[in-house]
Amino acid sequence: MNTKLIAGNWKMNGTAAALAEIAAMADAARTLGHVRVAVCPPATLIDRARSAAGEGPLIIGAQDAHAEPAGAFTGSVSVAMLADAGARLVIVGHSERRADCGETDAHVRAKAEAVLAAGLIAVVCVGETDAQRDAGDTLGVIERQLAGSLPDSAIGLAIAYEPVWAIGTGRTPTTLQVAEVHAAIRSRLVAHYGTTGTTTLILYGGSVKPSNAAELLQVANVDGALVGGASLTAADFLAIVRAA
Repeated sequence: MNTKLIAGNWKMNGTAAALAEIAAMADAARTLGHVRVAVCPPATLIDRARSAAGEGPLIIGAQDAHAEPAGAFTGSVSVAMLADAGARLVIVGHSERRADCGETDAHVRAKAEAVLAAGLIAVVCVGETDAQRDAGDTLGVIERQLAGSLPDSAIGLAIAYEPVWAIGTGRTPTTLQVAEVHAAIRSRLVAHYGTTGTTTLILYGGSVKPSNAAELLQVANVDGALVGGASLTAADFLAIVRAA
């Protein structure tokens, strides 16, 4: 059985005043050996978040990275820069990056390769829109995104299924819907990576909160969660962690 991973994505939220939340999460993580805990603050806080977390098990991550190691990419941050700041995990291919920044599966794959090459954990996000689900194309969308986004190696890889229509909306798929998609992802991972794919982490994301975390985390092939708004405070985030 995989050790579950609960990762928080702060998105464009957080200044120095929020470091106290990181410290509280880090303190709790020291007593929660049954689950790995990560939090991804904005890039401006990664270095200070690593200091606030201390030497405990809390993983500090990043929300995105450029695939190239260096160059004329104004405003971008490389994997090496993130690692230098203290990040040990990087989210790539989040639906907001795909939609707002035009990132393709090829972009996501290149980023994942760069993250894994640096020895960091890569969380590759996939998920369908409301229109795609209504059209009955959920599994087709997931299959196409995985086909284009998966890196060559699964070592250090995690997949996050985030139905776009559930992110920040308060809507959540039924456990049967989550189970169906996670089973399809597992099958694809096994087909792509062989036996390694049987243990690759598959996280669920999309309006995960303390009130539904326990139910979602008990679904087959749900190896953890990628949490948005509920990860901004230690109280809510740790309630989800403790449900794992």
